Amino acid sequence: MDHPLVVPVLAISVLLASCGSVRSAPPLDPRAELLALHEEVMQAHRESNVDLLLRSEAPDNVSANRGQITQPTLDVRRARFREYLGKTRFTEYIDLVPPVVRVSNDGSLGWVVVQVRGAGVQTTQDGGSQPLAFESAWIELYERRGGRWYRVGNVSNFKP
Repeated sequence: MDHPLVVPVLAISVLLASCGSVRSAPPLDPRAELLALHEEVMQAHRESNVDLLLRSEAPDNVSANRGQITQPTLDVRRARFREYLGKTRFTEYIDLVPPVVRVSNDGSLGWVVVQVRGAGVQTTQDGGSQPLAFESAWIELYERRGGRWYRVGNVSNFKP
């Protein structure tokens, strides 16, 4: 060990050997990421949690339902969901079929197509309550921005 290069070479060898044993996390499957975001939407409804519902919502979100296309601000969406979820308690909010998930070839866009059943009670304007039950299908549209998925659109309809 009298040679001046032995210690640095030995140190570099140990460092390289230890780096080889460190495993990096495998990249996340984008479809699994989108399914997790859909589950957040479902959980948010079951818990009446507006913040969770809007956590992945893009400020420039576009919505199409009831024959209209709208682009309400995040504040307007927050107020609408706060009113709706504030007076609604779900006893059931479930996927009726497994969600269909697709991701574009370049990984920048994704969508989740779902069919959901909801049931519970909703407070009326006079303070009473009424049962609530529906089936709905929708498409959640996602865009990857800065390495994170954002919900950028929703097209929904209710079963008559």
